[in-house]
Amino acid sequence: MSEMSLSHTWAMRLWFLVLCAVIIFFHLIPLETTPRNWAPPDLLIAFILAWALRRPDYVPALSVAAIILMADLLFQRPPGLMALLVVLGCEFLKSRANSHGETSFIVEWFNVCVVIAGITVLDRLILTMTLVDRAPLSLHLIQMVLTMAIYPLAAFVTQTLLGVRRLSPGNSDALGNR
Repeated sequence: MSEMSLSHTWAMRLWFLVLCAVIIFFHLIPLETTPRNWAPPDLLIAFILAWALRRPDYVPALSVAAIILMADLLFQRPPGLMALLVVLGCEFLKSRANSHGETSFIVEWFNVCVVIAGITVLDRLILTMTLVDRAPLSLHLIQMVLTMAIYPLAAFVTQTLLGVRRLSPGNSDALGNR
């Protein structure tokens, strides 16, 4: 039984990587050639946080770091900064999810919004301190708010369409965690 659950865990980790690759691919497709006055939500971060809160064993920190580092390089952001911030935020949420057990979606959404705000503020602060050129503040804020607003949809898709659900209190995952 544990071999089956271990293989299922690895299959879901692979599906996670495929989902992230698809999001990055569609982000890179040039749909418009003129600059926009708004920034789209960061679906990659929304789905990573949704998966990390639902099933932390499907989203290892090394995978998150590799995915976001690849996105940093492809999106021409400073390499490693966003990867570090997302891994820290993801691990913070994983630790909160394990300590509180079952929480309401409103509390989960609030925690995710705090992490997204923290990622945005720290990213902006570090880029400012290191004198790196950055987008206008309004674009960062629009992207932050839209990412917070899209999180419930990412959580819904993660749970209903992709089948990534929290473990029930009596179940344990392949690694022996609740």
